[in-house]
Amino acid sequence: MTPPSPSPLSQVKLGWPYSVRDTLLRRHEHRPFVLCLSGLYGCRWRGDHGSRTQPGGRCCNKLEGACFALLVAAFCLTLVFLYFWGEAQNDYNDFDWFIFGNLGFWFPWSVVLLVITAAFFTYVTVLTTLAVCLLSQGQRLYLHWSHKIGILVTLTFSIAATAALSDLWSKEWTTLLLSFQVTAPYLHLGGVLLITALAWPIALHFFRMHSRVRRGLIMGVYMIILSVLYLVPLGLYSPCIKEEGTLGPAPALIGHRGAPMLAPENTLMSAQKAVAAGSRGLETDVTMSFDGVPFLMHDQTLQRTTNVQKVFPNRTHTPAAMFTWAELESLNAGSWFLSHNPFGTAGSLGEEERWQAGNQSVCSLHTFLQLAADKGQLVIFDLYRPPKDHPYRNTWVQRTLEVIQKKSSINSSQVLWLPSDFRDLVLDMDPELQQTAGSLFPLEELQKFNIVKLNLHYSSMSAKLISEYAAVNITTNLYVISQPWLYSLAWCSGAHSVTTNAPQLLSTMRAPLFLMTPDEYNLMWILIDLLSLLVILVIFIFHWWRERELAFPSASTILVDNSTYSKFKTEMSDIWSVSSVNSQRETQSSMTTTPDLATATEQ
Repeated sequence: MTPPSPSPLSQVKLGWPYSVRDTLLRRHEHRPFVLCLSGLYGCRWRGDHGSRTQPGGRCCNKLEGACFALLVAAFCLTLVFLYFWGEAQNDYNDFDWFIFGNLGFWFPWSVVLLVITAAFFTYVTVLTTLAVCLLSQGQRLYLHWSHKIGILVTLTFSIAATAALSDLWSKEWTTLLLSFQVTAPYLHLGGVLLITALAWPIALHFFRMHSRVRRGLIMGVYMIILSVLYLVPLGLYSPCIKEEGTLGPAPALIGHRGAPMLAPENTLMSAQKAVAAGSRGLETDVTMSFDGVPFLMHDQTLQRTTNVQKVFPNRTHTPAAMFTWAELESLNAGSWFLSHNPFGTAGSLGEEERWQAGNQSVCSLHTFLQLAADKGQLVIFDLYRPPKDHPYRNTWVQRTLEVIQKKSSINSSQVLWLPSDFRDLVLDMDPELQQTAGSLFPLEELQKFNIVKLNLHYSSMSAKLISEYAAVNITTNLYVISQPWLYSLAWCSGAHSVTTNAPQLLSTMRAPLFLMTPDEYNLMWILIDLLSLLVILVIFIFHWWRERELAFPSASTILVDNSTYSKFKTEMSDIWSVSSVNSQRETQSSMTTTPDLATATEQ
């Protein structure tokens, strides 16, 4: 007896490995998702059957390609500027007062610029994400004209803002370079994750391109960027990557003009707040009044930090040194702090503190030194020479020393003497003062004047330099550091003290941010690079296999989405039905013809 022949259905029935294979080869069209992407990116809210990129075709025409290139450029430039301006937060107060000096009125321009930059960056980031998602779905790019204008505006803003700040505030780029010393390991991580995610759309279009030139170009650029990211850590230096047990003590805090975030700068209340916040020293600026009384004032005029315009309206732009002490005492030196709120912290003061801040007067050097003596604080100050026609123009140094030695109870060893004028005379008059230099000099010259401390801008920060001077008993103070990341970098670099606007914030830090050992960093770096390379290889191999199978499909390959698969099943059912009917007809025919064949045989 002949065994029954296998049915057509059993011949096409697939095992689970083939089902997985067919699932991977099936091109799903996520129409709602793609429609949403197209609507947001190009305002194309109706289904467009011609929007899918054909295998080997271009993802967009030349105009759309240029717009996509501008979008990527706008994203990169805005990202750089946003990072730059975010890291420049340490100096926002200086920037705002710089603008105040040019415009004549106060406004937190730094925060406004940050908000605008963040808004532009969010906008181009959303558009870039939409474009990448469309490319990942094999869709053509059609950017709406309104977005094209938005990209040009964003690009123009980024270029103009970068150029303006580079011209007016070029030293801030040093801050950007310093920030890399603490954030580079984490920026490297973010860059590797981003380039790994881009492997999907790049591989998709790479294996669908027919042009060898375009394939070579896209792969060359991708491989260059990938190689650079993988190898960047070889040239990375960070003082916060240290062996355990090599971190020195936290830098001592010196209140910059007191605690200007908590009280009006260069007032008695500000100095008291700095002491209460944990400062080990107080920094200020000293000007000589017309009648020989040294007082605390940073600016050349009284316009910014007093109500001189109200009390002496005709002397608003008169140098502060041309006022007598009696005139200075009549001014209010605190109300501006509440009205301008320069650091945005005035709201944290209680009712009594607000009243106290709003009624501060100009503080004399004598009062300031007496507070430092009572609290055991170190003192450092800039001393400004009076203008021409001032009675003490040539004796302002001696007058200041007289206040230190005779009119206050502070010990000379508590004073870090910073003024460079007549240093020989100062050494003779008071050898107990701690001589301090405000800039870098050869070691021989520093030793000649008994310099025991350097007072440097934080942009001069160098762990090697600090270590070299410390070896000859010269300590380093860095100014003005108010952000935790910058304080962390100074800590890791070995700075002995920092001048800060925020002693109440930095005094709470128990360890530097971003601190790690070399072994921890190497493990993070190598592991991230290996995982990224593995994922990229899997993605490229998958797309190579998928496009190869789709180009040469087998009989059981399912080429399209679920609806086509359903159609395939229906066709198989129809084939089965037709086969069944034909089989029945053949059986009946066989039964009918069998007697005739028997009769013929007998005959």
